Amino acid sequence: MKKRYLFFTLAIFGLVFFAGRLLIFSAETSENVNAPGHEAQAEVTDREVLIEIESGMTFSTVAENAGIGGTLMMNILEATEDVYDLTKIRAGKSIAFYFDRETEQFKKMIYEVNSESELYVEQSDEGLTAEVKEIDYEIRIKTVEGTIDSSLYQSALDQNIDIRAIIELADVFAWTIDFGMGIREGDTYKFIYEERYRDGEYVMPGKIIAALFNNDGEIKEGYYFKEGIDEYGDEIDGYYDLSGQSLQKMFLKNPVDFKYISSGFTTGQRYVEAFNVSTGHRAIDYAAAIGTPIRAVGDGVVTGAGWNSHGYGNLTSIRHNGVYSSNYAHQSKIYVKVGQHVKQGEIIGAVGSTGFSTGPHLHFEIVKNGTKINPLTLDLPADKSIAEDNLENFLAGIDNWRKQLHAGE
Repeated sequence: MKKRYLFFTLAIFGLVFFAGRLLIFSAETSENVNAPGHEAQAEVTDREVLIEIESGMTFSTVAENAGIGGTLMMNILEATEDVYDLTKIRAGKSIAFYFDRETEQFKKMIYEVNSESELYVEQSDEGLTAEVKEIDYEIRIKTVEGTIDSSLYQSALDQNIDIRAIIELADVFAWTIDFGMGIREGDTYKFIYEERYRDGEYVMPGKIIAALFNNDGEIKEGYYFKEGIDEYGDEIDGYYDLSGQSLQKMFLKNPVDFKYISSGFTTGQRYVEAFNVSTGHRAIDYAAAIGTPIRAVGDGVVTGAGWNSHGYGNLTSIRHNGVYSSNYAHQSKIYVKVGQHVKQGEIIGAVGSTGFSTGPHLHFEIVKNGTKINPLTLDLPADKSIAEDNLENFLAGIDNWRKQLHAGE
């Protein structure tokens, strides 16, 4: 009996002791949480509503789907009218709306305008404010190199290189290397470029900083350099060779990604059996699939865009300057209008087989002082170069990148 009593007493004592320690521990924990230097619990985050923009949607339908009332929607449109036109939102993108979790009051809206900037609309004590902000990416530098066995594209795939970076590399040398006909097996490349991250996640490749391409034994090098700001506030930048000459010529090598040249430049007559006619062919025919994008080979003004009854079918003509113009025939679609200013590389139409054509291809002409000349033999000087008083800064700025490109040689 005494043993049972002793056991019972000890058990009661243990429970009291344990409960006391638990209370003390709870009090200490509560006290430490609120002590100076200890972070309090995180505030409740805003409620996010993400609306994916589908084809045919307008900002009003997007706002309605997000639970935005008509008055607030109109206030947002009014706040943004001098900053960004919300009628230009595009399918495939999204708009994020944020609301206070407790009051359900609108807090802010974010729309990615492009890869470089986002539109922010925020509620403050003064009302709605709108601003386009540059996206603050985390930049990491990456160096890749390879050898071409079949194509530059395949070489990139074999190494799991983001194909967008390879496209940028091709753009850097688009004026000096013919990627349609001039690539050889065994050609090598090496380039240094930026990778963009947000919240620790890879997003996309950024700017190419330096690049080297060995094309059939001929070394091409290109370095990015920002020279300054022009009178209109635009950056003066580009890719330059070691002497400071721009890699950008007046015209692109090719206006389209093509399979092969189906017909070359000739000054004599040729017989076309399908139409039972003989005609000259002062142009280059690039065979490509219907719908393949066609790019303007240089800056200029569109002087013709529509159907041509003299065999060209859908034809676009661009005047580049007082000497040169270019023609793009047999298109399936035309994306530009007469009088429109276009930039080099801008998509102006799509490959087709309209007019005097026996299959899908682009009939491409270069006209110099009113005379059609062979586009493949056209050799133009660089469009621009580093200003003489900036050349020393340019050479100093690329020195480290050049050493990295040639490391191990």
